[in-house]
Amino acid sequence: MINVSDQHAPRSLIVTLYGAYGRFVPGPVPVAELIRLLAAVGVDAPSVRSSVSRLKRRGLLLPARTARGAAGYELSSQAQQLLDDGDRRVYPDGAAEDEGWVLAVFSVPESERQKRHVLRSRLAGLGFGAAAPGVWIAPARLYEECRHTLERLRLEPYVDFFRGEHLGFAPTVDAVARWWDLAAIAKEHEAFLDRHAPVLHAWERRADTPPEDAYRDYLLALDSWRHLPYTDPGLPARLLPAEWPGERSAAVFRALHERLRDAGGVFVGL
Repeated sequence: MINVSDQHAPRSLIVTLYGAYGRFVPGPVPVAELIRLLAAVGVDAPSVRSSVSRLKRRGLLLPARTARGAAGYELSSQAQQLLDDGDRRVYPDGAAEDEGWVLAVFSVPESERQKRHVLRSRLAGLGFGAAAPGVWIAPARLYEECRHTLERLRLEPYVDFFRGEHLGFAPTVDAVARWWDLAAIAKEHEAFLDRHAPVLHAWERRADTPPEDAYRDYLLALDSWRHLPYTDPGLPARLLPAEWPGERSAAVFRALHERLRDAGGVFVGL
């Protein structure tokens, strides 16, 4: 059996499975089917059950019966919204456009300072950069998803949003290098390329596309990739260092998606 590394934690793989295939299955996904599908990427049955329980406690999965009466799980409306928001990042239409910025400015009373930590971590997790204390910035297209997230967490009373352009004094390219750790983001792209570019090259040498092999390699690639658009907010190319690896990693993922996604769906039963 394949060993699942820290990069592919069981809980993350279950979310990835629902995002790629599970939400398109008619009705709930049976527990037995979840166990079969996760076994193909090296997750044992006890790990599946414990991870599903945690996702259920978080309100992302809901227990339900299939048409034949088997126990299964379906996505909650909250989880469906998360996946819908994520689609716009995970499957981008092309290179990022220079559409301006969204600012999230927040103020939290000292008596509720724990919410200040939650706000910072959520904004960072959505790809925002820290422009100043209590002021976070991101490409304007991230506004809608950020709004959904803060509403879901009931944090909207503490935040004001603004849209605009950067007028200086520092050149925008220099400011961006302060707002985000571009070197760390580049390393994540390089790590994705190290893991999955060889997989793509191996598929390019194959004439056949067996469903189980396609499913396994696609699910693992998607599980690695789907976190990257949240680390990397998709800044315009003119603001990025030369030889930025983000375009190469996106090209590798797109090629794997086009080659493997539908064949993997055959293994799932779509």
